[in-house]
Amino acid sequence: MGQLLLVRHGQASFGADDYDQLSNLGLRQSIRLGQYWLQAASEHEGAEALKFEAVYMGSLKRHRQTWEGIAQGAQLQNQAEVWPELNEYDSHALIETIHPAPLAKPDTPEMYKHHFRLLRTALQKWMAGETQPKGMTSYAEFAAGIQSVLTHIREKHQGRVLVVSSGGPISTAVGQVLQAPAETSIELNLRIRNTALTEFVFSPSRHMLLSYNNLPHLDHTDHRSWVTFA
Repeated sequence: MGQLLLVRHGQASFGADDYDQLSNLGLRQSIRLGQYWLQAASEHEGAEALKFEAVYMGSLKRHRQTWEGIAQGAQLQNQAEVWPELNEYDSHALIETIHPAPLAKPDTPEMYKHHFRLLRTALQKWMAGETQPKGMTSYAEFAAGIQSVLTHIREKHQGRVLVVSSGGPISTAVGQVLQAPAETSIELNLRIRNTALTEFVFSPSRHMLLSYNNLPHLDHTDHRSWVTFA
């Protein structure tokens, strides 16, 4: 059986002009994950447990920065292969399909809730084929892209594989493996935490879910204040 670890990027810059940029905390989260893996390998599992047969990531800056932080913390030398299919959907384009007027920057709890209520509704309409956000593919094409990554991993690998991506692609992959309704991925995505781990095992014919949205590297009391969602 192969092992596939999917990591959501570290905290990005929600509410800033450029969301696609890790915050200082997001970089620390990423480095901490790598350090956790390095420590676990040295204390319990042996150096072989840190070796990845392949590393894949989306083409967004926050994916690359997260991988660089993990590699720094774990002292990994892998070269990550970029797959645009692992990129997140455009939340702004989605929201514009149901709320064309500009939104104020979400700087209060109520504004955050309003943003994500709009996003949930926009995702539902996109998945149902009722809207076509500007610059985006259809949901069917988005989901097919995620499936193509999973198929590639099953066909090409037998060992340990790492994917660094975003909440949308990861939750979509989980939904596909569980054969859940497409809308299930919305609820999964809105609860996934930064640098959270999702684990599959796989054979040449299928993937199987072992765990979702885990943060073992932030469990210690010294790091629990580092847990974020955006």
